[in-house]
Parts: sequence; C-alpha cells; structure tokens
Amino acid sequence: MTVAPDFFETEPRNWRARLALSVEVVRELSRATDPQEMYKVFARRMAQLFPVSRHLTVSRRGLSAPEFRVARFSQWADPANPWKESHRLPVHSGGLLAELLYADQPRIIDGLVLDADDPAAEYLAGQKCLLAIPHFENGAAQTALVLTRDDTETFPRDRVADLVLLSNLFARATQTVVLSQKVKEAYDGLDYELRSIADIQRSLLPAKYPKVPGLDLAVHYRTAARAGGDYYDFFPLPNDRLGVLIADASGHGAPAAVLMAVVHSIAHTRPDPPLRPGEFLTFLNAHLTRRYTRPTGSFVTAFYAVFDPQNATLTYASAGHNPPRLLRAADGFKMALNRAQKLPLGIKPDETYLEQTVPLLPGDQVVFFTDGVIEAVNTDGDMFGSARIDEELETCLPTADGLLKALLASHSLFTEGTALADDCTLVVVKRA
Repeated sequence: MTVAPDFFETEPRNWRARLALSVEVVRELSRATDPQEMYKVFARRMAQLFPVSRHLTVSRRGLSAPEFRVARFSQWADPANPWKESHRLPVHSGGLLAELLYADQPRIIDGLVLDADDPAAEYLAGQKCLLAIPHFENGAAQTALVLTRDDTETFPRDRVADLVLLSNLFARATQTVVLSQKVKEAYDGLDYELRSIADIQRSLLPAKYPKVPGLDLAVHYRTAARAGGDYYDFFPLPNDRLGVLIADASGHGAPAAVLMAVVHSIAHTRPDPPLRPGEFLTFLNAHLTRRYTRPTGSFVTAFYAVFDPQNATLTYASAGHNPPRLLRAADGFKMALNRAQKLPLGIKPDETYLEQTVPLLPGDQVVFFTDGVIEAVNTDGDMFGSARIDEELETCLPTADGLLKALLASHSLFTEGTALADDCTLVVVKRA
C-alpha cells in the first residue's frame, strides 16, 4: 500500500514519493503562463505534499497598518482572481492576521485561540495550530501565507525553514509571471502605437512616382524599427522639372518619425513651389529651428535637387547629408555631389544654403541614399560604404529600377547575417 507523502512527516519512508511528486509539480508549473493558473496548479499540488486544513493569503499592497486584504481563502466557493478582481477581496483592520502580516517574520502558533471580534475568526475558527509565512518584496512582507491544521496541535519546527524558502520562491516566480504579463501588455500597446505611427509615416511618402518626361525613377524605403526618421519626397515643378528631397532625422524610432512628419508638413505648407534648392533648404531650416528642434537638440540632414531635363542640368543644395553619387554615361566619370554642403537643418536658425549646378546628360544616373545604407556592416564589422554604390553605377544599367535592384542585391549580400541597425532609403534618378 502506497502511503501519501506528507512534507511535515519526519520519518524518511516517503522521501522517494515526495521527490517524484516534487518533480511533477515543477514540471507542471513550468508550463503555466498565467499567474492565476499557476497558483491553481501550485495549490492543488501542494495539497498533496503539505496537508493542511485551511490556507489563506493576506496582503497589505496599497494599504496602511493595520489594514490588510484577504487575497485567497481555501474555503471560498467562488474565489476571486487577486490580480484582476481586487475589488472583490475583503479588507479588514487589526487582529491576529494584521499582526502576522506586519511583523515581517515567520511564526508558529500552537493552541490557537481567537477573540470573537477578531477578523481572523471568520477564517480560522476551529483551527488548532497556525503557520504564517511572509512573502518578501524589497525586504518587507507584502503578503503572507497562513496555513492551519485542525488535526494536530503544532507544525514540526524542523520542516518550517524549508517551507518558508519554498513558498517565497513560488511567490517570486508568480510575481515574475505577473511582471512578464505587464511587460507584454505594455509592449503590445507600444507596438500598436508604433505600427500606427509607421502607417501614418508611410502615408506621408509619395504614393506613386511622378511622370516627368526624360526622367526614370526608382525608390527603396525600409525602416529599422516600426517607424523611422528617413524621408524622401518628389515635387513636380513647372516646365517638366522635378524636385527630389531626401532627408534623415536624428535618432531612431518614433521620435525620428515625428520629426520627419514635421519636415514633411513644413515642406508641403510652403506657398511657392521649391524651384531653388538653396532657398528651399533655407526655408525648411528657419521654420524647423525656430519652432521644433532647438529645445530637443535634434536635427535633420537633407539634400534637395532640381532636375531640369530640358536644360540638361541638375541643381542641388545639401544640409549635411551624404552626397549623392552621379555617373556620366558618356565617359563613365563618377562624382559626388558635395560642393554645396552646409549645416544640417535645425541647428542654426539663420543658416543660408547655397547651391551648385552640374550638367545632366542623357544616360546619366544619380543615386541618393541615407547613412543607413552606407553605414550598414557585415559580420566582420566592415561598412558597406559609398564605393560599392560606385561599383554598381559603373554597370550603367538601362533603367533606374534595374540599378536599384542591383544595389539592393549587393547590399543584401554584403550584410547577410547582420540585423538592420538604421533606416535605409535609396532613390535612383536616371536621365532617359
């Protein structure tokens, strides 16, 4: 006949049964992800290991001495979930349970006697002995487990230390599950907000490429997080000209996305078309600096170019942005558009941006990019760099989309095995 294991039994005859049951308990607990279900498993299993007549949990969270809340009681027919239904938990003041909870010490009481007006009488009437186990958080008992027996006058002292340790370990494990749930809920809420921000951000980008005679366009846009600080835009201008803006807000994630949206708003509330790159960046900088960036120290790098296929020119201005790369199809000459560099937007309110003009001949192609493209690293820590953009330019592919795909293939091969650390934007413009 198998004898039921009893933790409080001091004879060694049941140690194998207790060990087997303990293994079953921890295995079942390891599968629990909800604190309420975790407690049900623990209570059911502990009833096999530690036979008691009654048990209850008292808490002082959010209360002041001598108040306490009864969070659990084994005799309740319809127990509340203390993590979600605290409003259902009775609150009492004073008496034995308050004394045990606020003492911050384990305690055994033999020959339990209660006054009739003690709040504990409602829960412990008829019990002969009591064991109180404080559950510590930050050095103080926020809750306490109270165990009672009606079939014996005492709890064996030599087993209490182990039970105090085990009970506190379970309490900490349960609290960890609770905190994990809160973290997950907070993460899900934040992730929803970031997805919403990302959706709004993408709605600010051009829905389609403008049709400009003599120009072929292709774009790649990818954020490292849900939302990012990269921004590109097209401005169809009179006489079949096209303005191309690329920008990169400082920082990452939602703050950078908000700053990007501010730049978009300023650019599109301008009353006149942005015909002059230098004057356009001067306008953006003045409004951005005076209203938005100076209190936070944030800034935006930007490059704005006006393509004029009829006059075969490209006029540009730069606010601290990576110089685009230009390839002349006629002779394969490569150049960086770096002769009009000034401070990033948002730093100096009275900054004036100059501009440069270069020829734009049939077949010429220009690649705009943000620093997330050239600063991407491989598994050895080497950066992609602008030289690899030049290598793909040399192929002089017949379409902007073909060049873009070649650049992306080269970039993907180079960064294989590494995570995207920054937003990546590529804009390719080819003179047809």
